[in-house]
Amino acid sequence: MIDAAPGYLDDQSLANRKQPFRPDLFAGQRLLVTGGGSGIGKAIAWLFGRLGAAVLITGRKADKLAATAAAMVAEGLTVDTRILDIRDSEAIAELFQGLGQAGQLPDILVNNAGGQFPQAAIDFSVKGWNSVINTNLNGSWYMMQGAAQQWRDGGRPGCIVNIVTVVPRGMPGGAHTCAARAGVIHLSKTVAVEWAEYGIRVNCVAPGIIHSAGMEVYDPAARAAFNLSNPMKRFGSTWDVAQACAYLASSGGAFITGEVLTVDGGGQLWGELWMAGKPAYFSETDQH
Repeated sequence: MIDAAPGYLDDQSLANRKQPFRPDLFAGQRLLVTGGGSGIGKAIAWLFGRLGAAVLITGRKADKLAATAAAMVAEGLTVDTRILDIRDSEAIAELFQGLGQAGQLPDILVNNAGGQFPQAAIDFSVKGWNSVINTNLNGSWYMMQGAAQQWRDGGRPGCIVNIVTVVPRGMPGGAHTCAARAGVIHLSKTVAVEWAEYGIRVNCVAPGIIHSAGMEVYDPAARAAFNLSNPMKRFGSTWDVAQACAYLASSGGAFITGEVLTVDGGGQLWGELWMAGKPAYFSETDQH
């Protein structure tokens, strides 16, 4: 019997959802997660906070950050917020320099912030293409380099987990984000080697179809078929992705670097995913 699709996880769910790790797994450590005010980033912030980390969430919308932080503080967790646009390399450099000077550098960076919109690649505008590339590829790089430089200069190790996407087969309707995320994957594999001498590990988590607040950008007809994207025939949850990040960032992942942990219900093996809806061409029966 197929399980029902996981629903959206609110603050109460994130505060009480079961998890397999010991409660003090990240005690004494600091986490910085981008896009931490909602969706996957919010779930990551909650899980790491519940596991003892001091959490810093960043994002562009103050209201979302404040609401998430208030809910976490009410549960006794340690969390702070910063307004940050990851496309702004100067602001990122200032952030990490300031954290370094204050003795508050993160031990773990999770690059979660990103964005895309469903559209056939042939219709991309230059502005639309550049917007996704600048956020998902360039923004991730600015954060990675900013953290790594401070870790290197301070003579301390670090851990980076990049949230990417499942790209082995491509993703029709999302060519821009596939290009950007594939860039992040191979960037991660490359610097995992270059930065090993500094004690910096770099890995990726590649989610499949995840039930989160960002789903409203997709056409309802396309979204209705998303359960056919994997052999489990359901959505994953933001908690699934958060737990994968916790594993890679923990001592359990201490000998893992340059890898991609795929969390997609088997979607890279079987299933159809049409972000902008399935074209009639692929729905018609071949009569030849």
